[in-house]
Amino acid sequence: MKKWLKRIRGAVGMGLTWGAAWFGVGAILQPVTAGAIVMVELFLGGLGFAMMGFIGGAAFSVVLGIAEGRRRFDEMSLPRFAGWGAVGGFLIMVLVWVVITSGLRVTLPFVLVAGVVGALGALMGAGSAAGSLALARKADDRELLEHGADVADIGLTEEEKRELLTG
Repeated sequence: MKKWLKRIRGAVGMGLTWGAAWFGVGAILQPVTAGAIVMVELFLGGLGFAMMGFIGGAAFSVVLGIAEGRRRFDEMSLPRFAGWGAVGGFLIMVLVWVVITSGLRVTLPFVLVAGVVGALGALMGAGSAAGSLALARKADDRELLEHGADVADIGLTEEEKRELLTG
């Protein structure tokens, strides 16, 4: 039971991390009109991206758990990690684009815009995944340092010292 709770907590954490990053990107990229509605559009643009980022991050966490198995973060390669993020980001953005524009006819401009939206999602997914791995590695390093300090305080027993010297 604890194992599943840990995985759910990890997926939610990854979703929140991606959502926060995607909120900023969405707020910057949202087309803004002049007038009093500017702040509303900035927030809604960022909020829409944040929701996609949350879903993408949570889904990425699940896929990563399945694809990479029991590997630790220091055992995973950054390009492969970013690749999984790019695939996830691309699929989320294209899926959202198709759902939003489901009433429109499929024309060449529609397909081109879907490709651009997908490419943006792939870049955001790859960047989010790489950032997530960097943060996780940094947290692992800090945790190892903290545990290492405790071990140094304990020291070796006389028998362990002799075993090391003779062994």
